[in-house]
Amino acid sequence: MTYDDNNVFAKILRGELPCHKVYETDQVLAFMDVMPRGDGHVLVIPKAKARNLLDADPDDLAQLAKAVQTVGKAAKSALSADGLTIQQFNESAGGQVVFHIHFHVIPRFEGVALKPHTGQMEKPEVLADFASKIRNALPEA
Repeated sequence: MTYDDNNVFAKILRGELPCHKVYETDQVLAFMDVMPRGDGHVLVIPKAKARNLLDADPDDLAQLAKAVQTVGKAAKSALSADGLTIQQFNESAGGQVVFHIHFHVIPRFEGVALKPHTGQMEKPEVLADFASKIRNALPEA
């Protein structure tokens, strides 16, 4: 399978679609999931083109993993979450929907189940609030 330059995350990286940014380096971008499965659901993607884990450059993958950890710690702290769910899917059979490698970082709370992936969009002001809280919990650069 080949990389599709018109996938939604490629469009976000090019600035063609908006996002609520949480964290950014030269190699990665983290932003709020517009269809969250839980409060504070963040997506972390590399800026390099990669369809999924199977074709990602190992160095890009290492930077991506570091960013997932950084964002995960900040999200857990900012929202006083009890834990985190980290998800990553590969190819359609593996559950992948957007074909640009990405990790889901979802703060979790005791007794609160993940919402189903219904395609229901969250209100922009709610996403902006979560993004701000998580950004404020990031370590100083």
